[in-house]
Amino acid sequence: MTLPANIRVGTSGYSFEDWRGGFYPAEIDKGKMLDFYVQHFSTVEINSTYYRIPHPAVFYHLARKSPQHFDFIVKVPQSLTHRRQDVEKDFASFQQSIEPMVQSGKLSCLLAQFPYSFKYSAESLEYISIMSQAVAPHRLFVEFRHDGWMNRGMYDHLRAQNVGYVCVDEPQLTGLLKPEAFVTTDIGYVRLHGRNAEKWWDGGDRRYDYTYSEEEMIQWRDKVRKLATKTTKVYVYFNNCFRGQAVANAKQFMELLGGR
Repeated sequence: MTLPANIRVGTSGYSFEDWRGGFYPAEIDKGKMLDFYVQHFSTVEINSTYYRIPHPAVFYHLARKSPQHFDFIVKVPQSLTHRRQDVEKDFASFQQSIEPMVQSGKLSCLLAQFPYSFKYSAESLEYISIMSQAVAPHRLFVEFRHDGWMNRGMYDHLRAQNVGYVCVDEPQLTGLLKPEAFVTTDIGYVRLHGRNAEKWWDGGDRRYDYTYSEEEMIQWRDKVRKLATKTTKVYVYFNNCFRGQAVANAKQFMELLGGR
């Protein structure tokens, strides 16, 4: 059996030094990591843009080195999700950066990961509207961290704005989102961060130090299969990237879905 055509599985980033000797050959050149990655997965999230907007040449080369049907989701800079001022100005430089990826036809959508402090309110809903207009015509997906967003008002607003909801799996701590699976557009989006409750509030890479069990992944496999019946495509990304755990889980997840 092969992976269902409308389900794509990958990892949240690919260029990690601690993946050497596990997923990547120990001596691989950093510039060859994507060449290796695309032999195993059909999609990837680019998260480095959250910290710094790269030169357009970076996206030109990413697009050039990836197969024709490979696609990317790019995270918007934290200035747009955390500072939340001068959105149009900040996005202008981001737009220039991703233009080569846009021209290649391999940019699927943009991801906005909001912090725990970004809570549900009329002002927050308005900001999402402003942001979705600023990034148009690109499709926008939003990830929330505070469970106050789990209400009908959020759902209706995202649907009306054609903004996608990101389903998340994370530690079940007070105030965080439950692992619920639903969509607000014709594309499903799932991010699995791991369930390291002990390190979650510490921040840093150890927050994502977690390996999913087969039982935990089967629960998400069933949810993803249901999402796939309601959408044209579902993206599933493992963000438990510490020491390559995301790669191992992503491969196991594809096998559970029917991949080789």
